[in-house]
Amino acid sequence: MSGAGPPARFNRRPKPATKKLNMSDENNPSSAASNFESAKAHAKEAVEATKAHIKDAVDHSKEQFKSAAEDLRAAAEAKAREFRGTAEAKAKEFRETAEAKAKEFRGRAEQTYGETRERVRTFQEDGEAYIRANPIKAVFTAVFAGFLLGLIFRR
Repeated sequence: MSGAGPPARFNRRPKPATKKLNMSDENNPSSAASNFESAKAHAKEAVEATKAHIKDAVDHSKEQFKSAAEDLRAAAEAKAREFRGTAEAKAKEFRETAEAKAKEFRGRAEQTYGETRERVRTFQEDGEAYIRANPIKAVFTAVFAGFLLGLIFRR
């Protein structure tokens, strides 16, 4: 292409549609008015057809949006059900793990309590046996301990 101007396809201008007028049409005002009324009616029909087409397109778009919204809602509900199921499964798993740990801790606590109670009973029995074997020493030890505690608490 040369830089002489726009391509030839852009130089073409549509020719306006003209109706050949007869000499009788030029002189007949009722024929011109009739042509004007006909063009006006045709334009009105074109506007009405365009309105109807636009209304149909809008209605179709509304239907598509409703359908898409329903599809989205259904997908969201499915995901919510899936999430709820997963959450319930995890909660059940957590509950079972917590119950197992609670049983384990309870067992350990009962065992430790039993061992401690047995040790205290042994210390008590040993203390009673020592006091029966050495009553004077026990009394003096108790008096000395009371004296020390009295000094400590006095301050």
